[in-house]
Amino acid sequence: QVQLVESGGGLVQPGGSLRLSCAASGFTFSSYAMSWYRQAPGKERELVARITSVGDNTNYADSVKGRFTISRDNAKNTVYLQMNSLKPEDTAVYYCNAKRVVPTMRNYWGRGTQVTVSS
Repeated sequence: QVQLVESGGGLVQPGGSLRLSCAASGFTFSSYAMSWYRQAPGKERELVARITSVGDNTNYADSVKGRFTISRDNAKNTVYLQMNSLKPEDTAVYYCNAKRVVPTMRNYWGRGTQVTVSS
């Protein structure tokens, strides 16, 4: 059974930091690119950050560049999102995503974790 379980969300003041984790199970984690998406109320889900299966390449949304860092530990089947200098506009539900294209397309989602940035 495939599972992606996010944790680490919560309430933080502007300028603060949070570290999200996503624990994966039920599939070969090291064969999948991993991403973090977010969805704010009334808005579409958007890509925040992505990391390749072996962790040698990352990319970020312009809105989070220089503030967020995605990383992964294939030995622990876990992907992380370090979020610094948080802003109120970062408030959203953050979702973990696992995707592979070959040999067959697979796309998995976690249930999300709430991040609220407010004073």
